[in-house]
Amino acid sequence: MPLQKLQLRPGLYREGTIYSNSGGWFDGDKIRFRSGLCEKIGGWTQVSPSQYNGTCRALWVWSDAGVGAGNIYIGVGTSTKYYIYFGGIYNDITPIVQTDTLTNPFSTTNGSTTVTVTDASYTPNTGDFVLFNGTYTVGGVTISGEYVVQSVGTTNTYTITVSSAATSTTTGGGSVSVSYEYPSGLNNYTVALGWGAGPWSGYYGSGSSLNTGWGVAAHSGVGQQLRLWSNDNFGADLVIAPRGGPVFYWQDANGVSTRAQSLKSLANATTLLTDATTFSSGSTSITITSANAPYVYPYMYITGTGIPNGTYITAINNVTGAATISQSTTAASSGSYNISYAGAFVPNSTYQVITSAVQQFIICFGANSYVPGTPTSSFNPMLVRWSDQANAYQWIPEITNQSGEYTLSNGSQIMGARATRQEILVWTDSALYSMQYIGAPYVWGFQILMDNISVISPNCMITVNNISYWMGRDRFFYYDGTVKTLPCALKQYVFDDINQNQSYQVFAGANEGFNEIWWFYCSSQSSTVNKYVIFNYVDQCWYYGTMARTAWYQTGTLQYPIAADYNSRLLYHENGTDDVSTSSPQPINAYIQSSDVELSPDDAGQHFGFVWRMIPDINFNGSTVNNPTVTMQLLPRQYSGSAYGTADNPSVTSANNYSQYPEYTVQQFTGQVYTRLRGRQMAFRISSNTLGVAWQLGTPRFDIKSDGRR
Repeated sequence: MPLQKLQLRPGLYREGTIYSNSGGWFDGDKIRFRSGLCEKIGGWTQVSPSQYNGTCRALWVWSDAGVGAGNIYIGVGTSTKYYIYFGGIYNDITPIVQTDTLTNPFSTTNGSTTVTVTDASYTPNTGDFVLFNGTYTVGGVTISGEYVVQSVGTTNTYTITVSSAATSTTTGGGSVSVSYEYPSGLNNYTVALGWGAGPWSGYYGSGSSLNTGWGVAAHSGVGQQLRLWSNDNFGADLVIAPRGGPVFYWQDANGVSTRAQSLKSLANATTLLTDATTFSSGSTSITITSANAPYVYPYMYITGTGIPNGTYITAINNVTGAATISQSTTAASSGSYNISYAGAFVPNSTYQVITSAVQQFIICFGANSYVPGTPTSSFNPMLVRWSDQANAYQWIPEITNQSGEYTLSNGSQIMGARATRQEILVWTDSALYSMQYIGAPYVWGFQILMDNISVISPNCMITVNNISYWMGRDRFFYYDGTVKTLPCALKQYVFDDINQNQSYQVFAGANEGFNEIWWFYCSSQSSTVNKYVIFNYVDQCWYYGTMARTAWYQTGTLQYPIAADYNSRLLYHENGTDDVSTSSPQPINAYIQSSDVELSPDDAGQHFGFVWRMIPDINFNGSTVNNPTVTMQLLPRQYSGSAYGTADNPSVTSANNYSQYPEYTVQQFTGQVYTRLRGRQMAFRISSNTLGVAWQLGTPRFDIKSDGRR
């Protein structure tokens, strides 16, 4: 018989049996397809040997070149903190939620490294971070800097662990300044069992501030979500929010040594104007200079000498300047006053925050509604709320500005939102909406694009080439102007294997250099992310593998895509050939195996075939070692349901010196391989598991002889 080419369809196929998929690939790991050919994926290297604290769930890369020095920042949101990686350092910008001054708060026990701290004004959670702003000595130990709360008592106390044991049992410390970071979150989802036990639309808040919102099943202390962050830029500044928590704001001008602050507190502190007009003591109204009156809105704050804290304007006549204030009396004496933005009405919590870069809005998805005079209104998981245009601090809807809100109707909670070129897409748990800027008076228009969809997690969406893709509960979807189901040759394999209890850990990432979209997920027997599935949108094929990652950011500002692993490190992907996530490089175990191929295709396997020779077709471009080698395995069997027989495992070795010349115009490798393989069907496998090896498979050929029926 003439030589037979092994030409198989690109991609892995697991929707049928091995035999029914004849002519395709069935299994693989750490491989991809490019221009229809299979190859090993690229390796990964450390961004830095330094490590961050917690499990990273969000990555964000931006440059302040437009307004600053052209610095490139990497935002890293973890289960415990938020960092900005810059200058080779993970700079901790986690917001401080409270600062107290305590008197003799430390209690030590002789011979113990445990220190008890007493604070009647704030109770942290176990695992939270506390900072002591100074150096304090008590019981023979020194306390200074950052500590983790080890346990929480019932009498306004908590414990920390210090580096050395106390030499006496005592209480002291003097006057101690202490700051508390935003509470730490969970690494994974805590599940409750039974109808009504788990969140119907979700929690908001965290730790001791955990609350239930509209549509949430009533239960206690169960079903808590893992910590997820959203992040975006407002100019060169950074806007971040833990899912279900407040909106925080980091100012680029202040540098990476400063922490993010509550957007609400920044808005309260931002002075709009100073009015020199005197006011009368004991009056419930003031007069604003007529030139300033048009710029003052109800619920703006008023501060001044002797004016009670929290005083705000309830009504304003923009012609006369007559303003009614919230307090029954003003100060005891006359004077001038400052008017500031009404920061109290910045949303208290949100599921996700993004910015509209062109229109310059900050937008919250899931938020507490604006209720005049009630800054702490209840949380609505279906509410979209936005700031005034080009004004991060103004969230009160007025006829003179463009802040506002809109409640979506289809679904029980907003899952996520992504800005595209023409619109902002908003996913609820059952529908997809389009959000488009239309200007005053409505500002943003909303149109439902499709209902009866599903969304598996807040981070399962990705937009590439203006097409949006996402993973649902039982299928994949895409939107290119209309919503469609994305055909998947691995659908049953993937969705039968996902741990649905940990679905919020699913996240999507783009690897645009290879035309790929990656979804990472927890397999059915794992509570951590350990698998991925890839859609190649150019070759229109699918493949999968094993890999432990927690977050991903595509290329663009950076040369390589970056990912986070469970060792608290950031990694450059598609860089080199090996796993260099630690100081000791490890080989990547890559392989692909075909479905069964008929050795006598003309008679549907009635006769045996005898494979006596193979002519490989492969290149090793990108390898970094001399004479890289792969193994080509031939697996015979008699029937589709029988076990594979004795395999032949020929090696194919390059004759080229890749350590000096990484690419060769002419590939020189093992010319032909002699085998002794007999069966009705045969599977083909190629694998590598050594350092410095890169490969791409072409079209190998086989010399097959007919060998009878029995």
